[in-house]
Amino acid sequence: MQPTEENKNTIGQIERQIEALLFVSPQPVSTASLAAHLSISEERVESAVSVIKDKFDKESGLTLLKLAGGWQMATAPDLTDTVDSFASFLSMQRIRLSRAALETLAVIAYNQPVTMAEIEEIRSVRCDRVVETLLKNGLIDRPHRDNKKKSMRRYRTTNKFLEVFGLSAISALPTLEELREYDSYEEDAPDEENTKDEEYAEEMNNDERRDDTA
Repeated sequence: MQPTEENKNTIGQIERQIEALLFVSPQPVSTASLAAHLSISEERVESAVSVIKDKFDKESGLTLLKLAGGWQMATAPDLTDTVDSFASFLSMQRIRLSRAALETLAVIAYNQPVTMAEIEEIRSVRCDRVVETLLKNGLIDRPHRDNKKKSMRRYRTTNKFLEVFGLSAISALPTLEELREYDSYEEDAPDEENTKDEEYAEEMNNDERRDDTA
């Protein structure tokens, strides 16, 4: 069923739901799958998709593509150059941190504002180069008018730190007690691979015993 002229540009609840589902799906979603999930007819899905696609083509940087028997949300073809250049920019901004940098970042996050001397006391190693790396990546900062003596400068995390680690605020960090509980759980958790090896070895030993008594 095709949308009428009256509702052709109207986005209703079904259209909004389908738009949201296509937005979160990493792969094309078939009309049948959308219909089954929303408990509506396939004709209603096709009608809604037509409305969404029409809206996208007229006033959005997105479009809907029919791929592999399903629908997938994508960027508009005329914006390819813009999207490609931005993707290249993002790949250059990708942050790769060493274990030492992550440990130092954790010290700063849980003790901020914290001086270089305090960081090095906690980690028991020199941290000036690691701190410089964190500063260059914009994950930490210090007040511009802070103490000129390097060892006494106070460092703290930035908004970029929150964005990279998906935190709404510093208060959203897990507590040290929660981290200890997690570490304890990891240590106590059985190693599935070793458990399977032990079960296999025991089964082989049982078979050998049966053969000896046969």
